[in-house]
Amino acid sequence: MGERIKLTKKEAGDAIKGKLSRFFGVNDQEATSEQLYKAVVMVVRDILLEKRKSYHYKVKEAQGKRVYYLCMEYLLGRSLKNNVYNLGIGDALEGALKAYNTNLEELYENEPDAGLGNGGLGRLAACFMDSLASLDYPTMGYSLRYEYGLFKQKIVDGWQMELPDNWLPGGEVWLTQRLDKAFKVKFDGYIVEKWEEGRMRVEHVDATEVEAGPYDMMISGKDSEAVSVLRLWSARSCKSFDMRSFSEGDYMRCVRESGEAELLTKVLYPSDNHFEGKSLRLKQQYLLVSASLQNILKMHYERYGTFDNLPDKASIHINDTHPALCIPELMRLLMDEHGYDWDTAWNMVVRTVAYTNHTVMSEALEKWSEDLIARRLPRIYSIIKEINSRFCAQMWQLFPGDWDKINRMSIISYGQVKMANLSVIGSKKINGVSALHSDIIKESIFKDFNDVYPERFTNVTNGIAYRRWLCQSNPELTSLISDCIGDGFIKDGAQLAKFAQFATDSQVLQRINEIKSTKKKQLADYLRRYTDVKLNPDTLFDVQAKRMHEYKRQLLNVLHIIDLYEELKANPNLDIQPQTFIFGAKAASGYYFAKQIIKLICYLAADIDKNPNKLIREKLKVCYIENYSVTVAEKLMPATEVSEQISQAGKEASGTGNMKFMINGALTIGTMDGANVEMHASVGDENIYIFGLRANEVEELWRKGYNSSYYYNTNPRLRRIINSLKLGYNGESFAFVADYLLTGSPVADPYMCMADFADYAQKRGVMLGDYKDRTLWAQKSLRNVAASGVFSSDRSIKEYAENIWDLKPVK
Repeated sequence: MGERIKLTKKEAGDAIKGKLSRFFGVNDQEATSEQLYKAVVMVVRDILLEKRKSYHYKVKEAQGKRVYYLCMEYLLGRSLKNNVYNLGIGDALEGALKAYNTNLEELYENEPDAGLGNGGLGRLAACFMDSLASLDYPTMGYSLRYEYGLFKQKIVDGWQMELPDNWLPGGEVWLTQRLDKAFKVKFDGYIVEKWEEGRMRVEHVDATEVEAGPYDMMISGKDSEAVSVLRLWSARSCKSFDMRSFSEGDYMRCVRESGEAELLTKVLYPSDNHFEGKSLRLKQQYLLVSASLQNILKMHYERYGTFDNLPDKASIHINDTHPALCIPELMRLLMDEHGYDWDTAWNMVVRTVAYTNHTVMSEALEKWSEDLIARRLPRIYSIIKEINSRFCAQMWQLFPGDWDKINRMSIISYGQVKMANLSVIGSKKINGVSALHSDIIKESIFKDFNDVYPERFTNVTNGIAYRRWLCQSNPELTSLISDCIGDGFIKDGAQLAKFAQFATDSQVLQRINEIKSTKKKQLADYLRRYTDVKLNPDTLFDVQAKRMHEYKRQLLNVLHIIDLYEELKANPNLDIQPQTFIFGAKAASGYYFAKQIIKLICYLAADIDKNPNKLIREKLKVCYIENYSVTVAEKLMPATEVSEQISQAGKEASGTGNMKFMINGALTIGTMDGANVEMHASVGDENIYIFGLRANEVEELWRKGYNSSYYYNTNPRLRRIINSLKLGYNGESFAFVADYLLTGSPVADPYMCMADFADYAQKRGVMLGDYKDRTLWAQKSLRNVAASGVFSSDRSIKEYAENIWDLKPVK
């Protein structure tokens, strides 16, 4: 364990005062809350920079292997609270801030969530950076410095509107610009090949050059020596300012080229339902991998004077297929820039790169138009073609005459470049993110590759940075656990298992219930303060918070709510547990049906709120949290009592929200999908509410011929729900949802909401029965907390380090 930072109240106060004076020109009395926030961030950043420098020398001396983690997004949330906690300097800063009549909690509200990520992929990457630092692994993460995040969600009359997420004014204080580390990246043009001195030389002619300038963000580990560095690339034009055009009054021309270059890092995940959007996304991905690899190779050569030992000293990890161009780009650099022949370079690439797959849905596997890659990245295209040609020739030797198999495995097929196939062919290891997911990819989308490379496939179940999601987000529960088992679990999540021995302790169970009640009230107060949402903490809080997508089946949840609403309208005196259903989700800007489901939820909520019968309003509440974010999740998850993890079995790769709810004592109702399977094994069948078809049963039902109308015709409750949808809510019919479930094209009810509804409703009945027994519910909650240690990202990172990266900590 690394030494804690020794920072006194006086030292913190002097440092803050110095920052206010030097950077803002204000004294103690004049400083605004925003200036104080930035001054405190600067103090914390200085500490991190010193730690980083010290650790850098230790790693350099050890000459150990390093991991480079490439991901298009990092969903970091706020950084100040996390770094203050991990560094252990909260008390010193709190003491210093008393002179300004403020505290850290107030300053935290000045920080926007970093606009660098969107969903589970980015949040996983953020958790991993935290654990890599906490476990003292030499690490550098790479992504892009987006000027605007995905978008700020605004719900207007039930419809999702997308507003700019301008996070940099409050967030760039965390970034340290590195003008000495910029690299040039080439697009467009064409290539010329010529032989010189017995080897082929490749020249990229008429290319458009863009400069990638790095900004570093430091991420502290908990009581560790290491600091993870997240290097973010910002694009700018390589050409100097066109003074002639400016002098002639042609202002648009003189800024056009710089504007086009800067567009590359303007927005996270630009809409790609048109050609220009696709082209921009492809260029973003190449900018990330080219700048990152140039940086990695430059640092490596400075350390060792050779690239021959690259696979022994570096592991380059591509998180999903967005950085898959890393494989041909590393080939380009090794061959064109550093003189390696093809076979040697390819051997180095395959021994250096590893790939994590995050989806089993074939439609979600990234594919690019062959023509687009050829136009935008001509040299990369020629290398991909050569990789594919050599690979297909090898497969022809193994499977002579099996054209279908080789076509499925080919990188290029029918005018498309399949990035998942490229990632598998060019990686030493390929992992799924839950046991079920890893089995499915070997049996379905990557079955052909598993036949050839079975040793490459493995599993690393996702994990969460529980020090953020439990220790920081739920200090009340953390204090209870520490009182019971000590604080060893803060660095070793496996020790949470000791908490299970208190499952029959009446005082502990009473505190479990009291803490949950406290967190519910805190959430209600937070939402009342920052939104127009009003919650009753005395109701059951049932939450589904995740990206809005058909396979995640927010619609199944809505069908149940409609069923409950119809029951109450028929009998307002129905003796049921009052429930509040909370949704938080963003839909992709071009995903029309997902936006329609948001509208359905909002209109249903409004209809219930307007119901004239007070008894109904007291027993049923639906709310949609606008612009759901990491910061909101930190308030929501500790307050949740029921966690909805109800995706269609076989579709969710893992999930990590399910783990965050679990570690905060929520009970899960879910399908046997993703990490739910391992959660079920960890906590036991009696402490989780599993329902619905299993993955193999889903496949079997498709083979037999799925007919959603069968469930409509045989279940009176479903018929009532469908009729209710047609009549509508808040003055608008949702007949299109009824049509989607019964007569949709190309297939009705593609994620089998109708098939799973009856079992879902039945299991919810069991769950509500258990909820009435407050002692029983507290026992189940406690056992979930105790069983959640295995889902720590520390455990995940150790498995990556041992089984994929061959990485050792440097202490």
